[in-house]
Amino acid sequence: MTEIADRGLVLLGCGKMGSAMLAGWLEGGLPAASVWVLDPYPSDWLKSTGVAINQGLPQNPAIVLIAVKPQMMGDALPGLQALGNGDTLFISVAAGISCASYEAMLGDKTPIVRAMPNTPAAIGRGITALIGNSQSGAQHMDMAEALLSAIGQTVRLQSEDQMDAVTGVSGSGPAYVFHLIETLAAAGEAQGLPADLAMQLAKATVAGAGALAEAADESPEQLRINVTSPNGTTQAALEVLMDKESGFPSLLNRAVAAAANRSKELSGG
Repeated sequence: MTEIADRGLVLLGCGKMGSAMLAGWLEGGLPAASVWVLDPYPSDWLKSTGVAINQGLPQNPAIVLIAVKPQMMGDALPGLQALGNGDTLFISVAAGISCASYEAMLGDKTPIVRAMPNTPAAIGRGITALIGNSQSGAQHMDMAEALLSAIGQTVRLQSEDQMDAVTGVSGSGPAYVFHLIETLAAAGEAQGLPADLAMQLAKATVAGAGALAEAADESPEQLRINVTSPNGTTQAALEVLMDKESGFPSLLNRAVAAAANRSKELSGG
């Protein structure tokens, strides 16, 4: 973070994702004086951080991080074009915009890293997939990884083509889990539980199972087997959920494919 602290970091857009990242960096020791934020509607929290908001930018920042919605990109990026084709690394967490699109806007000598975080970043439990363009060297990838590790785990992709699948699995994936919690709680209600109790059970069960899956040495498959007694209650439920035609295998395959295909459409692929 030393180079970032010395040269500065520009954050374009500070909504929920931008705020989560900024909070992680400041907690990690990045000085507020090294951060410039461009956002038309700064929150009260942002104003309280001590970072520069909508002020003149440093001449040669280490990083410009783009965290605005894709539809706002056309208005936001031209003001930063002067930093393209130089030493400034551009990192984008905007979904559906390719490295080639940024090169067209900023210049093809610009180092660019495209990243796909997810919403658990808000509590430091996100996972972010990274891919760099041809101008991004090892030092750029290391700098991007160091910055984004403030909001959770990071993984590096082998090719930008994988980003659509990542969108379908981890980018959109938290919404699938939230819907699982909703429907699990509703199923508990249908079996006679009070709504608030059913929801508490559903939230804790999904959160606990996820934490166990990450912490355990066994695979999720083995963890499933461990809790499935022959002819018991769990097996009865899994026979429904694991049905190849109507259960999770078919359903999630179609859901992830739908998200990945929509990602391709949005990025013009």
